[in-house]
Amino acid sequence: MAFTEKQAYKIEVNENLSIAVRRADIVLKDDVEVGRSYHRSCFQPGDDVSGEVQEVQDVAAVVWTAEVIAEYQSVTGASD
Repeated sequence: MAFTEKQAYKIEVNENLSIAVRRADIVLKDDVEVGRSYHRSCFQPGDDVSGEVQEVQDVAAVVWTAEVIAEYQSVTGASD
């Protein structure tokens, strides 16, 4: 009777080029799922994603060009 845990991610790029992340925490008992909970987060262009899983960092690196970040900051008034 061994309990294990794993995580699964769903990563989406939204219309405004923000990145939405849904993490599923999955609990398994003898390799059969017995529980699941979800955690969501959203990141805007230019946000620090260095603490996120590599896949999120990779998506941000491709989608958030310098031009995208500058445009986001000019529209929202946000800055570093």
